[in-house]
Amino acid sequence: MGADPNSAGPAPGPEPIAPKKREDSMHQLVATAFGERRLVLRRGSPKAVQLPHSRFEELRALSTAPNVVPGWLVDVVAAQWQMDVAGQCLDDVLLLRKAGPYEFSRATWEINLGCDYDCEMCYLGEKRFEGLDMDGKRTLLTVMRDAGVIWLQITGGEPLMDPDFLESYRFANELGMQLEILSNGSQLRRDRVLDVFRAYPPTKLTLSLYGATASTYDAVTRRRGGFRRFSEGVHKALEAGLRIDLSLIIVQTNAHEVDAMRAWATDLGVPFREYANISPTIHGTAETLPSQSPEYLTHRKPFTGCPAGVTFFHADPFGRASICKVGREPNIDLTAEGVSGLARLGQIAESLMLRTNGCSGCKISDTCRVCRPMARVFQEAKAPLRNYCQHGER
Repeated sequence: MGADPNSAGPAPGPEPIAPKKREDSMHQLVATAFGERRLVLRRGSPKAVQLPHSRFEELRALSTAPNVVPGWLVDVVAAQWQMDVAGQCLDDVLLLRKAGPYEFSRATWEINLGCDYDCEMCYLGEKRFEGLDMDGKRTLLTVMRDAGVIWLQITGGEPLMDPDFLESYRFANELGMQLEILSNGSQLRRDRVLDVFRAYPPTKLTLSLYGATASTYDAVTRRRGGFRRFSEGVHKALEAGLRIDLSLIIVQTNAHEVDAMRAWATDLGVPFREYANISPTIHGTAETLPSQSPEYLTHRKPFTGCPAGVTFFHADPFGRASICKVGREPNIDLTAEGVSGLARLGQIAESLMLRTNGCSGCKISDTCRVCRPMARVFQEAKAPLRNYCQHGER
């Protein structure tokens, strides 16, 4: 949290100060409602400053005419981000966003399901390069903005391979969203990608790591040269000052390198998480499950609910909104229905969470570790109970 926004009023002065125009047209700061809170965010930063409602309304009033950044906001921004906005035009520095009609503040977007890798454990199954054209992508992103989405995670497939990714990424930035990218990192070595990320940093780049050596990494991804491209991209991204997290994907093919993968991430000085619990494909097929490494499977915590369909939603490459990437049906065509279509997601979420089929009447449901949509995917794939249910362990 930054300096106390109540500690200073607008900077005094005997004469009005003419705002300094900024050449960069992209706003560095975003002011937005988040539930009952009022926040100021900086593009590419995970930090936020919470404002009193009175200060937020003051910004709203100042934005109706050319004004310099008020003194109290200059102090807050300097304390939180070591950023000097004194004397600058408020409208150039700050984008003031309107609240959405619902509670949605987060979303994920599969910009495309295509990928340059062919990993055997991929939950997407058949990966096709298809979806909305650029006009459709702009419409979808605008609907997300109008719905109140502040934090947007762009994923795939491999999102950086989409021909419209860079333009979509810039447009989402212009709309005032904080962006996280989930990627395999194979395209990060390309200057055209890094140049955009340098200009408009994402809040985080989450990259999947499939091995600590070229032979293992390339075997998992089934792509020769994959590790070389990935490693080059990671080092270039770090040199560019981008925030990176690594997801260590553990399967039978790379399980012997788990310690080396951990050491690789530690040497880079980046945080990492480990994922070994492989799920069926989104099509309800089980060809991914044999890739699991049994010794690294982890027990999930008991499922006690989630914000899917309430404060969060997922959009596929065609702009169809669902409660999450697992519970994909029923869905809502956001490009056709617009923001109002999201009003039905809460009811859809409630219906998908009901315990039906093999789960109805379960006596240990209070300690179940998977949500109902995930259990259904396993059931449709005819997966062994041990892969997702405590009954299988007994």
